[in-house]
Amino acid sequence: MTNNDVLRRLRYTFDFNDSKMVAIFRLADHEVTRSQVTDWLKKEEDPQYLRCSDREFAIFLNGLINEMRGKKEGAAPAPERVLNNNIIFRKLKIALNMTSEDVMDVMEIAEFRLSKHELSAFFRKPDHQNFRECQDQVLRNFLSGIQLKYRDNKTDAAESPKA
Repeated sequence: MTNNDVLRRLRYTFDFNDSKMVAIFRLADHEVTRSQVTDWLKKEEDPQYLRCSDREFAIFLNGLINEMRGKKEGAAPAPERVLNNNIIFRKLKIALNMTSEDVMDVMEIAEFRLSKHELSAFFRKPDHQNFRECQDQVLRNFLSGIQLKYRDNKTDAAESPKA
């Protein structure tokens, strides 16, 4: 998955508009324009498409953590220059304030089975003997699960009659 793919899916899941996306970057002390955001969200076939770099996407994820959990005291963490699925997965888990059980529940919603040991292997340091690289399929299913949990619950709540 590309950074742009994940960015598009997160925007859809949480129903962020362009202004909200710009504000999330600002929460990580980084300024982007609405034009940059819209170009990142375009499909690759579009001539206006702009690739979202690892550093820019790491900044967005740091801003998302600040948005969802509140900004921590002290200096902000430096954005990673190189991202992989493990880092993206970990940052999303932090942003959504999820425990391992919460992540496994989300994976279950997406009908993707994962043991607690497999899950913990994704969050280990790369030099640990039990580290496991997070494949696109795992990240894709996690994103699908959070979409089903967060976006579809919003839709269901809006459509259900009030008692």
